[in-house]
Amino acid sequence: MASGAAGRARRARRRVRVVHPAAARTRSAEDWWWDRLAPSGSGYHLLQSDSMLLVLPGPRPARPRAHRRAARRAQRLRSPGSRAAEAKPRTAPAPTALQEPDPGWGYRVPLEILLQIFGLLVAADGPIPFLGRAARVCRLWNEAASQPALWHTLTLSPPLAGRPAKSGAKAEKKLLSSLEWLMPNRFSQLQRLTLIHWKSQVHPVLKLVSESCPRLTFLKLSDCHGVTPDALIMLAKACPQLHSLDIQHSMVESTAVVSFLEEAGPRMQKLWLTYNSQTTAILGALLGSCCPQLQVLEVSTGLNHNITPLQLPVEALQKGCPQLQVLRLLNLMWLPKPSGRAMTPGPGFPSLEELCLASSTCNFVSNEVLGRLLHGSPHLRLLDLRGCARITPAGLHDLPCQELEQLHLGLYGMSDRLTLAKEGSPLLTQKWCHSLRELDLSGQGFSEKDLEQALAAFSGTPGGSHLALCSLNLRGTRVTPGTVSSVISSCPGLQYLNLESCRCLPRGLKRAYRGPEEVQWCLEQLLTSLPSPS
Repeated sequence: MASGAAGRARRARRRVRVVHPAAARTRSAEDWWWDRLAPSGSGYHLLQSDSMLLVLPGPRPARPRAHRRAARRAQRLRSPGSRAAEAKPRTAPAPTALQEPDPGWGYRVPLEILLQIFGLLVAADGPIPFLGRAARVCRLWNEAASQPALWHTLTLSPPLAGRPAKSGAKAEKKLLSSLEWLMPNRFSQLQRLTLIHWKSQVHPVLKLVSESCPRLTFLKLSDCHGVTPDALIMLAKACPQLHSLDIQHSMVESTAVVSFLEEAGPRMQKLWLTYNSQTTAILGALLGSCCPQLQVLEVSTGLNHNITPLQLPVEALQKGCPQLQVLRLLNLMWLPKPSGRAMTPGPGFPSLEELCLASSTCNFVSNEVLGRLLHGSPHLRLLDLRGCARITPAGLHDLPCQELEQLHLGLYGMSDRLTLAKEGSPLLTQKWCHSLRELDLSGQGFSEKDLEQALAAFSGTPGGSHLALCSLNLRGTRVTPGTVSSVISSCPGLQYLNLESCRCLPRGLKRAYRGPEEVQWCLEQLLTSLPSPS
């Protein structure tokens, strides 16, 4: 009996050594964070893996066996009648004061460095929703996310866009009430603003912008209604740096746009319009030299195709917008005014770098009109004439531009392909083979021999390798396997090759190839399919 009592006393002393009072009262930083993320009784538990920490709903998983044993021992020690509690434990050092755990690296990063990190993320993905979520992490992140310099680009759209009119108006009013605080406190340095699907509250929003965003440079209104002349004029006066306006696919009165151009015309650089019955008045203001510094002009049709011809005199446009660098007349039935025998040629566009006249409808652009447009444009880099069936290779060869990089002559869905010239493609490649990066001849009715001579120009460059060409579209042409294999071998930088609907090619190869690996695979298949020389 004495030996049994002595054994029980020794075991009780060992249990007392396991749990110290100081250790029971102190917690590590890791335990503190775990209790903050998933406190007991909250209905959530933590699951830690190699690279992440998950907060999962449901009961806490079963603890390891050692943890359960330690918990039972601590409970027995706390019970008043247990022998282990009566045993005298060893004296422990006085407990130290509880220290606040280290919150992590996010609190120690200087504000300037954090702003640079946030700036990179905003430049890649925009300020929303990242900045709104980052502001809820901690006080330091909230201070960084609240800097107006990060809110330089913004897109605003009611959350219930496309719903019934009553619900949409209610959503716009709710968003407007938030903007009344956000505009002066967050968007004071806003530079680019896009409004989408605003139907009833456009005027109040533009009023807030004019009052709080003096640095605005770009404004886009997409599918917006109710834009009044007063709102645009107020915006032009309050934002002296505003130089770009995009009102495509929006219902804006022509008087509002004309009034805006009269106020902000001398500094306007970019303008996007949708062609309708009111566009004539806006173009008339441009021809009257109200925007002498305009660099980009784009006019396109809306969702409902407009069959009314656009009458735009070439020479008057050259005089009204002499600094034009980009001119896009997309999917329009453009009816240029005849030049006449006594009419003097216009000054041209000396700075023009891009001309796009792509259309899927009837097009009246001819060699003569193209010559009037580009006779003074030696720096042209991109020429898009898709759908312009009246343009011939001889007319293109007479253009003054010598460093053309992108030439698009595709004819998609054209019914008058049989009336096209069947020769002359070598005139294009011989002139621009040294600078062409993208060439589109899809749908053109050139013969096999004509295409062979044209594409042979890329293999005749000095050194036998053409590094500039990276995109070639031969869809629906009469190109032969030998011609294609020669082009691929001579152009190692080719990234895109379209051979769809090419009747002279073997089956299985009539598709689009993207990337150098697919293009090289096409070359291997063509070489194996070619007949061996006898």
